[in-house]
Amino acid sequence: MILFPAIDLKDGKCVRLQLGDMNAATVFNEDPAAQAQAFERQGFKYLHIVDLNGAFAGKPVNAAAVEAILKAITMPAQLGGGIRDIATIETWLARGIRRVILGTAAVRDPTLVREACRNFPGRIAVGIDAKGGRVAVEGWAETSELTAIDLADRFEDAGVAAIVYTDIERDGVLKGLNLPATAELARATSIPVVASGGLASIEDVKALLRPEYALLEGAITGRALYDGRLDPKEALALLSAA
Repeated sequence: MILFPAIDLKDGKCVRLQLGDMNAATVFNEDPAAQAQAFERQGFKYLHIVDLNGAFAGKPVNAAAVEAILKAITMPAQLGGGIRDIATIETWLARGIRRVILGTAAVRDPTLVREACRNFPGRIAVGIDAKGGRVAVEGWAETSELTAIDLADRFEDAGVAAIVYTDIERDGVLKGLNLPATAELARATSIPVVASGGLASIEDVKALLRPEYALLEGAITGRALYDGRLDPKEALALLSAA
């Protein structure tokens, strides 16, 4: 079970949003590379990065901040936000990103996901962001008619390395992970699933260790880490002892 600390980038800074609203951003660190180093020192083994501006623009915007992060750490990192073509995927993988996350592209251009999985085996993840059970795209600004399970079904045989499932209605507001919905998705697909959105405390980490959630690859934590509600040492010790 992997606990991924999250660095969400807006205007080159490390922020957290509430419910995906770009106008409700709290800046937690103006130096994302220093934040990444701090996470690594705390013992985390895999970093989650999102280019928030990129998700809305449809192209990388915070590339300089991402590159600074990669130079500052040795642990692997996965990146999503504004990655919509093979050239961008190839560029990020060449620069040191371990796994690229395709979100809007997975809905708008499923052939891109399949091509990327063929070209870069084991290094392509799909981001499924759900609002009211429906998949949201374009930085969560639009909601499609697809359900999360519908979208996962599209890529069952594509070679996708993981699905990052985010409940938008919990993201950044510390309501707790939506583990029942995440586990439902995990049971419906053979692709490993990562829970995201709302992790609030050590109780969420304990919940991840319940037998019914053991099939999950891990979970992403953001605001709870930044505001001190989640103690990194306690959380990582709990997971390593499981």
